[in-house]
Amino acid sequence: MMIILQIILFIVFAPLLSGLITKIKNNLRMRKGQSIFQPYYNLAKLFSKDEVISETASWIFRVTPFVVLSSTLAVAILIPVFIFVSPAHKIGDFLVIVFIFALGRFFLALAALDTGSSFGGMGASREMFISSLVEPALCMVIFAISLQFGSTDISAFSGMHAITVSSLVATLALFLVTLAETSRIPVDNQETHLELTMVHEAMVLEYSGRPLALIEMASYIKQMIFFFLIAQLIFPIGLPTAHLAQILPWVLWYLVRIGIIAIIVALVEVIVAKMRLFRVADFLGFAFVLGVIATVCVILGV
Repeated sequence: MMIILQIILFIVFAPLLSGLITKIKNNLRMRKGQSIFQPYYNLAKLFSKDEVISETASWIFRVTPFVVLSSTLAVAILIPVFIFVSPAHKIGDFLVIVFIFALGRFFLALAALDTGSSFGGMGASREMFISSLVEPALCMVIFAISLQFGSTDISAFSGMHAITVSSLVATLALFLVTLAETSRIPVDNQETHLELTMVHEAMVLEYSGRPLALIEMASYIKQMIFFFLIAQLIFPIGLPTAHLAQILPWVLWYLVRIGIIAIIVALVEVIVAKMRLFRVADFLGFAFVLGVIATVCVILGV
């Protein structure tokens, strides 16, 4: 039952989070912009359309949207949202999340190459370049967190805990990694289709209709998962038991914390300009250094 509620929570509220970020960005730019519910409209429109498949596409192109969405939902099950211990905590921990996300990224890059599109190949190569920098930084953050809490299990830091210097530094490093993993400025720009700047959008350029809706839904859920991990580190709160009276206030506070992080992300996207591709190495290298600093802080006991 908890697994089903958790999946429903991510599916229902993940698009709203993306719409909230876009709405805040438009307000900061003094624009009216689209509705906060626009991602729902986009998904409904895509689900109602037929798909167009390239003649050179193989089974990899057709199965990739399902692999990407199912891998993202698998990670969503591992996150302890409603109770202290995730119902699937024995299946994997924080490190497993890295590998499951890498599975979806691998298939998406293969699908981009499968169509024979020059844009797809460019996006796939850029995505692999960025992922080779993201994963070491993320593993360094996990190492620092595991030293502090004594385990790589997400449930170990999902409850109440003291805010230390090491957790603050690790949270900042995780925030920088999140910007890269969710295709946000300054690493990528979701609002553009310029061939010189596209990364994620170039890989899904050949998709349309229902497969594109599945990929977009997976990206929304992935973003919400990373925001939840940041929230549990910087805004710690005890998770409720299985009683409905305790779950409802927890869900509200959960959404408030996610909303705070969404506001911070929107501010960063408005204030900071998009980087050149090779400057991303410096950006994620800084995230890796922050992970090392967090590890040193844990060793020093601060």
